[in-house]
Amino acid sequence: MSTKVKVGIIGAGRIGKLHAEHLAYRVPDANIIAIADIFLEAAENCAADLQIPSAVRDHREIMENPDIEAVVICSSTDTHAQMIEEAAAAGKHIFCEKPIDFDLARIDRALEAVDKAGVKLQVGFNRRFDPNFKRVREMVAAGKIGTPHILRITSRDPGPPPIEYIKVSGGIFLDMTIHDFDMARYLIGSEVSEIYAAGGVMVDPAIGEAGDIDTAIITLRFASGAIGTIDNSRKAVYGYDQRVEVFGSEGMVAVSNNTPDTAVYSNAEGVHSSLPLFFFVERYTDSYIAEMKVFIECVQQDKTPPVTGIDGRIPVVMGYAAKKSYEENRPVKLSEVDKAIARI
Repeated sequence: MSTKVKVGIIGAGRIGKLHAEHLAYRVPDANIIAIADIFLEAAENCAADLQIPSAVRDHREIMENPDIEAVVICSSTDTHAQMIEEAAAAGKHIFCEKPIDFDLARIDRALEAVDKAGVKLQVGFNRRFDPNFKRVREMVAAGKIGTPHILRITSRDPGPPPIEYIKVSGGIFLDMTIHDFDMARYLIGSEVSEIYAAGGVMVDPAIGEAGDIDTAIITLRFASGAIGTIDNSRKAVYGYDQRVEVFGSEGMVAVSNNTPDTAVYSNAEGVHSSLPLFFFVERYTDSYIAEMKVFIECVQQDKTPPVTGIDGRIPVVMGYAAKKSYEENRPVKLSEVDKAIARI
């Protein structure tokens, strides 16, 4: 039997608690040694709930603990790159929530630190591990639909986040669409070369006042020649809307929303079924567990994680290209935003 990987968690907010619960109860080969949060009470409450031995305010105690082999970074985005560099310097393997940072230079420094230290880095694009989307990727990769021609991604939240979050999130393209940018690369197996984005404020005027938009259509042109669309909304009144379709020369594969049950009731008034699962925690439970199991396995078996630092970097470039496209009302090549993208 494999030795359990000793883990430290940084951040005891919503996503930190979610990962902590999965590592504690659903990832048998993980052993949480400590959890840190600048709000000590949050760390202490999480530790008490999950029988984690140590709760601390200062994340450096986790970095300095020689027993801890891997860290799970769930702190605020503006700390991710710093935490990655510190963890790499401490020789610890790293799981980091997306995005790595909003600044490409800081991302590059963090990735350089990881390479120099020879540690593993997995970025938290959990949707790659969703059974539905993973099946689509497998079918595309196996040639089941022939050459991919068209990709369609629908990703709509049941309600907008607080305005305070909007103000610091980096905007819709970097906090919401970033998942879809990663999914587009993953599903088609080709890099995006050009983006055109159109959008507006249709959900809440306060989002516009905060300098963001809440509704967007993004067109993608892939290096392979395929084209794609992503549609986003901050508010779908019927729940969390997550659908994908890939159309190709030999067929099409599509997946729809997950629902609490598959019962369909028919009567004189119509045909009725349950609404989609309401939010990401419910919708992507299986994928969150799967990504963490894979990370722990990569540490144990000395394997390269399936979502690397470069996979974390490229969607940030795509987000800035989409933002530039929206602001300038024109297609934008990713190479306009980052010359290095041509070398990837």
